[in-house]
Amino acid sequence: MTGARPRPTGGAARTGAVACAIVAVLALEALTAGTAHGRGSSPAWTASAPGSDPAPSALVAADGPQEALAAAAAGAREQVRRIALSGLPAELRTSAWNALRSTGGDAAIAAWLAPGGGYDAARQRLRDTRTRNRLFCERVVRTHPADFAPGTRTAAERALKGTDADRAAFVKTGYAQAQQSDRTARETVAGEQRAVLERDHAFVRTLAGRDPGEQVRVAAAWAVRPGATDEDVREFYGFGWTSGAALDLEGHRLRTAESEVLRHRTLTLLLKAATGAEEALRTASDVAAARAEAERAWQAVAAHARDSGTAWRAEREHAARQAEAWRDIHALALGATEEMWKRIADPAGANQRSWTEEEQGAAEVAASWQEILRRAQDGETRVRG
Repeated sequence: MTGARPRPTGGAARTGAVACAIVAVLALEALTAGTAHGRGSSPAWTASAPGSDPAPSALVAADGPQEALAAAAAGAREQVRRIALSGLPAELRTSAWNALRSTGGDAAIAAWLAPGGGYDAARQRLRDTRTRNRLFCERVVRTHPADFAPGTRTAAERALKGTDADRAAFVKTGYAQAQQSDRTARETVAGEQRAVLERDHAFVRTLAGRDPGEQVRVAAAWAVRPGATDEDVREFYGFGWTSGAALDLEGHRLRTAESEVLRHRTLTLLLKAATGAEEALRTASDVAAARAEAERAWQAVAAHARDSGTAWRAEREHAARQAEAWRDIHALALGATEEMWKRIADPAGANQRSWTEEEQGAAEVAASWQEILRRAQDGETRVRG
């Protein structure tokens, strides 16, 4: 009921593959060093608790590695904050806020992002059938205007106020029944019986082939499929367009959140290796070999940060295309006289604002990875001597 989930591309796909390969390593470390939730050892970027005395090795280490760890910790906290403030489902937002409010500081953030931590637990709750049914009902309420689909909107609101069984029944049969009832009612209204203009059909066909949103393209293609009627096109303008757009936005938010969590998990291991290799260099008997190992370790951190920044710049471009597309739709709707077009004006404006926020957020995260890249390059220079 939530539509096809967009697949990560580019840097996100590579990061996902790396992260999957290291989950076993992280799990083993959790078993041997305490737990993945803050007891025992913490991920490499976790800052020391305020007032605690650093270990002797930390006193020996240069400020450089600590600055890299601090930059990574700041990036991780910012990612959790973004999730807490996002339009993601309440399960994820509430869990993120709990991590941010925790007295555990950076260790709590690390535990939330770690495999099996708070993020994974919240993500698992989203897969529960009862949660998916609730989210579907909420989406129907958001995207089906009362003046176009009153029966469907009312049925969804009733299901939300009811039980899990009520919501399951709405998803299974109630939604389709309410849609048909609304369609029948519209057919009796003279104003809604006016034939849809060919230019409106043509515009939907254009969206089916060119819209930047996958789910909007699917909804548009359905509206102009062979055998479709004017009423299918009316329904696309009435709620199908907005529903597809909501799925595209939700999918983008879930996909980018998932990818960024995996990136921070990978960064944890890479920073642990780099800081460990740099520390080992200080007491190594074979200095040349130790220096080469430390240099490679910092290069790996730099490559990961570079790829992550590149991935986020691509996400920024995607969000910018979406924002621009919805800006154009909003302008068209405001200048239209047809009731169908007027109905899309407010949703178009809201989508423009949402995608603009996604664009700005992507730029901020890309900048945070640029800072980690700079610290990693400093580390490489430092160990090179």
